[in-house]
Amino acid sequence: MTTWVIKIGTSLLRGTNEYTTFDIIKSYCSYISRAQKKGDKIILVSSGAVGLGCHKMNFKIRPKEIISLQASAAIGQLHLMALYEKAMSKFGYNVAQILLTSSELGSRNSYKSASQTLKRLIEWDVIPIVNENDITSDEELKYGDNDTLSALVATAISADQLILLTDIDHLYSSDPKTNSKAKPIKDINNSTELNNLELVDQQTTWGTGGIKTKLTAAKIATESGIKVQLADGRNPETLGELLDGKRIGTVFHPHPKPIGNRKSWLSHAIKPVGEIYLDEGASEAIKNKGASLLLVGVKKVRGNFISNQPVKVINTEGAEIAKGICSMSSDAIKIGINSHDTTTGSPLVIHRDVLVLTSE
Repeated sequence: MTTWVIKIGTSLLRGTNEYTTFDIIKSYCSYISRAQKKGDKIILVSSGAVGLGCHKMNFKIRPKEIISLQASAAIGQLHLMALYEKAMSKFGYNVAQILLTSSELGSRNSYKSASQTLKRLIEWDVIPIVNENDITSDEELKYGDNDTLSALVATAISADQLILLTDIDHLYSSDPKTNSKAKPIKDINNSTELNNLELVDQQTTWGTGGIKTKLTAAKIATESGIKVQLADGRNPETLGELLDGKRIGTVFHPHPKPIGNRKSWLSHAIKPVGEIYLDEGASEAIKNKGASLLLVGVKKVRGNFISNQPVKVINTEGAEIAKGICSMSSDAIKIGINSHDTTTGSPLVIHRDVLVLTSE
């Protein structure tokens, strides 16, 4: 049995003169149901609500205003789920709608709740259809097209593989539309290769439409031990071949020593609300000795936060080296720094169990 998370982008669900959006969804669902019947478990992360909403409203041009996009998503999400429900019911499967936001996944309790719900649904042989909750969050509308969300879902359920279906056949060394010498990349073998590819992406215009978020998604998933395949999904048969185990497109190979579910959540899902600056000794202990952070190693703090909120950990050079859940409030840390009380042991600021390194 293989547990898959499949992300389908907006561009793949647009109808054509030959095929309607429902025809396309039905084709994808036929391959999903075939995999389910052989014992695999599948979670689908699907974009497309905004596009369907605009189509329902007969808009000639996609709105640019965030509120209009959110309103379009509210209309289109209902239609999107109706199409998936209709398609999957023809193959004998129920579907469930899961709407998430990054802020919800940034809460450990909400993250665990979403994980448990998704696992229970696939135990019941139900197909969860996940989408960013565009009505309350504008992040997917601005940046991600659900790529990052699909990776967080994959880590939350400890999936075996993440499939990113898009409208290109591979990642390329540069933009193939402008560079005839661009070479397809078939394998990303380790984090160094992935980091180098991210660096190239930052230095060029290649990727501004969505490659950057796909690299981010691949990084999140592979660090958690999940294999990622990016492939051209314009022909739905590609999904069937991938689910049958065929190698297509670009393969991101999983890290041999996964960081684990909790560490992945700390590294990628939480949004820090403050910064803690360390002295050289504390930076060394955190980075190379697996130590917890004690107040004695803190030089200063930025931001206002209460205890048990996420923060960035900054070294003497001003670079982020870790993230963690702080056991003290910003006010308590400031008081502790100024008191210089050495009569008792130094208070714990961040325990190692809720601290994750974010730089090599």
